[in-house]
Amino acid sequence: MVILYRRPDLTPSQFRHHLETIHAPLAKALPGLRSYKQNHVVQDGKRKHPGWDAIIELYFDNRESMEAAWSSPQGKASDADLPAFADLARTTWSIVEELTLLE
Repeated sequence: MVILYRRPDLTPSQFRHHLETIHAPLAKALPGLRSYKQNHVVQDGKRKHPGWDAIIELYFDNRESMEAAWSSPQGKASDADLPAFADLARTTWSIVEELTLLE
């Protein structure tokens, strides 16, 4: 999971455009990637904005395949693109354990 914050000099629209059209193809090229999801904040007058701009979900078969993906040329290219649109001082990454409680 990646909690993405946009660079302060980009509008939400510019951030989203870069993430969807430039960064997504780089991420989708990661070897061993099984699923890739972008979750974007939607304006909602009933709720406070969470502060972050997107949550990214990347699914691999196991930790070894994930680590191999980030070490690959495709992983390095994906990482190299992050400063173009993400505020790396606030963006965070985490390996998570998913629990399905209702389907």
